[in-house]
Amino acid sequence: MIDHQSQMAFATASHDMTLVRNNVAGLAKSAKTFNVPTILSTVAADTFSGQIFPEIKEVFPDQEIIDRTSMNAWDDQKVIDAVNKAGKKKLVVAGLWTEVCVVMPVLDALEDGYEVYVVTDASGGVTTEAHDMAIERMIQAGATPITWMQYLLELQRDWANQETYDAVMAIAKEHGGAYGLGVQYAEEMFGAKEGK
Repeated sequence: MIDHQSQMAFATASHDMTLVRNNVAGLAKSAKTFNVPTILSTVAADTFSGQIFPEIKEVFPDQEIIDRTSMNAWDDQKVIDAVNKAGKKKLVVAGLWTEVCVVMPVLDALEDGYEVYVVTDASGGVTTEAHDMAIERMIQAGATPITWMQYLLELQRDWANQETYDAVMAIAKEHGGAYGLGVQYAEEMFGAKEGK
């Protein structure tokens, strides 16, 4: 999760910031629920951009946040070390701004042989065109676009997975918009639990 910070949010115009914050929270909770190693990074947090969104900090209260000076997180050795420590060849990336702080490390990670997924609705750019062109550029380079809800449901994969079922339903109800309302409605009206 890259540069989800106040100063970056102020200039984000490709998406409604309330929606982005909701999606970022849903993404963070999804990763935590499934114990996905999560790297948090900011740029110039104390001197310009502000601290990471409180929604992320709430999910990962004790997590080290790697603060950088470079716009490209892949230029920071601490970020590379954290990626290497996680030991995964698939990366799921979201951040502000898509056209700078997301596209640069994604292109470098692809070049270094990683399989990269970009969470388009938990990211944003200074204009819709800037965001869209950055997404298009990453797709052309080999990245795969996904949404935070798609990520959550791919991690759950099977409603018979009872270990994470309740947490997934709680995330969906809180952050899943109409889908979450549908889950809540079914539970209230029929005592239904999807997949049970």
